[in-house]
Amino acid sequence: MISLTPGAGAINTMSNSIAIGFRRSLWGILGQQLALVTHIIIVAAGVGLLVSSSPLTFHIIRYAGAAYLAYLGIRKWIDKGDVSAEEIAGLGAMRSHSMLFRGFWVNLLNPKAIVFFLAFMPSFINPDRPLLPQYVILTLTVVGIDVIVMWLVFAALARQLRRVTTSPGGQLVLNRIFGTLFIVVGIALALI
Repeated sequence: MISLTPGAGAINTMSNSIAIGFRRSLWGILGQQLALVTHIIIVAAGVGLLVSSSPLTFHIIRYAGAAYLAYLGIRKWIDKGDVSAEEIAGLGAMRSHSMLFRGFWVNLLNPKAIVFFLAFMPSFINPDRPLLPQYVILTLTVVGIDVIVMWLVFAALARQLRRVTTSPGGQLVLNRIFGTLFIVVGIALALI
């Protein structure tokens, strides 16, 4: 259910799917999963408890995440939407690399993920058994479910909208919509 809740990761996935295509949007999703794994490692190491109990650290991460989402939104607004299919195809690995890192930062700078994992993980971890195998199974489960939801729900939904982006005007409208969504989520992260 958490993966199905629209947020910055879902917006990032949909934006990538529309701009670059359904298959290649997987790069951004993989970046988001690297961030989830990082969050789980942070929580498992006990650092997550420090972050959630330190208002200053939590706010620094929260505001950095909000600023990054606003930055992504502004970049979408500035983008004129006039990239041709040939130019997109020519971006190759660099675009995939860019999507991977953007997905990573979108999820990593979400302090609510650390708090979520702090609340969620203890109920699935038995301290009387070896911890590493439990964390590995939990991580694989969380990542597996999130990849399925992000790719087969959000990216697939956006795939249907891609037809609208065949014209520069359609690309511009969708850039403005996703830019606005990134900014709104950034503002919500900063204020809530």
